[in-house]
Amino acid sequence: MQKPMKTNEKLMIRALKGEKTERPPIWLMRQAGRYLPEYRATRKEANGFLDLCYNPELAAEVTFQPIRRFGFDASILFSDILVIPHALGQKVWFEEGTGPKLEALQDAQDIENLTLENLHSHMAPVYETVERLKEGLPEETTLIGFAGAPWTVISYMIEGGSSKDYAKAKSWAFAQPETFQKLVDLVVEATSLYLIEQINRGAETVQIFDSWAGVWPEWALRKWCLEPCKRIIQSIKAVHPDVPVILFPRLVGPSYKTFALESGADALGLDTTLSLQWVREEIQKHVTVQGNLDPLALVAGGKALDQSIDDILSHLSDGPFVFNLGHGIVPQTPIEHVEQMLKRVRGF
Repeated sequence: MQKPMKTNEKLMIRALKGEKTERPPIWLMRQAGRYLPEYRATRKEANGFLDLCYNPELAAEVTFQPIRRFGFDASILFSDILVIPHALGQKVWFEEGTGPKLEALQDAQDIENLTLENLHSHMAPVYETVERLKEGLPEETTLIGFAGAPWTVISYMIEGGSSKDYAKAKSWAFAQPETFQKLVDLVVEATSLYLIEQINRGAETVQIFDSWAGVWPEWALRKWCLEPCKRIIQSIKAVHPDVPVILFPRLVGPSYKTFALESGADALGLDTTLSLQWVREEIQKHVTVQGNLDPLALVAGGKALDQSIDDILSHLSDGPFVFNLGHGIVPQTPIEHVEQMLKRVRGF
C-alpha cells in the first residue's frame, strides 16, 4: 500500500520552500469562477455570493471544480476577502453586476463598534469548507488558504465598495493616522487569527492579497502595506513556522524588492507589469516567485499566449517558481485557452 503524500513532498510546497522543481507547479488566481459553466450552475443554487462563501457544501464544490477539470497543482479556498469586515460587524452585501457593497465607515466611533468577539463563530462555515477540501482533494494537490491584506480590505471598509482613487481611505490615513492605525491593528489581528485557523483546519500554505498596494507613495506603502503584512506573517510563523506564506503586493514596482527582503514571505506573487529579467536578477534569489501571465493573454490564446508563457518560463523556471497569472482569471476566458496554457507549461 502506497504511503500518503506528505505536505513537504508536494510540488507546490517544494517550490514555495525555495526548491527548483522538475516542472513549475501551476494554479490560477480566481480559478474557481465564472469562466467555468459548472461554477455558474452551482452559483445559481446559492442565495447570492456571500451565501455561496458561507455554504460549506457549495463552497467546497466550486473549489473542487477546476481541480477535477484541469488538475491544477494547488487549490485555493473559495471565499472572499470581505468576510473579514463582515465578521467584525460591518454590513457587507454583493449586488449583481456591480460587486461588493459595504456600509462605509465614517468616523472613529464606527471603528469602535467593530469587534473580534464573533470572528471564529462567524467564520465557522469557512473553516468547515477548509476541512472538506482537505478531506476531498487529490493527495498531490496543495490546499491554499487566503485573506486580503489589511490595506486592501480597509479600502473597501472606508470607501463602501471598490474605488478608482481610494480618496476617502487615503485621506483618512493621511489626516488621521492614529485613528487609521487602530483600524489597521484590528484588521491585522483578525486576519492573523483567521489565517492561523485556516492552517489549523488543513490549509498547507496561505496567500495574502494586497491587490491595491500600488496606490501609495513609498513611505506610506511601507507603513500601511508592508508593515501590517509583515506582522501577519510573523504571527503565522510563530504558530506554524513551516507553513509557507505567499504575499501578492500588486503594482508596487521596484518596491517588490523591499517586500522580498523585509516582509518575511516565502513567495511573492508578481503582477503583469514587472520586468522578468529584473525579477530573476533582483527578486528570485531572495524568495520564490509566482506569476505573472497577463489574464488577457489567456483570453486571447493562440500565439500571443504561447509567446507570453515561453517568455515567463525562459526567465523564471531556472529558480524557485510557481506559474500563475498576474491577477485573477476573467469570466470571458475560453476553457480551451486554459487547456492550451496547461499543456505548454507542463511540456516546457
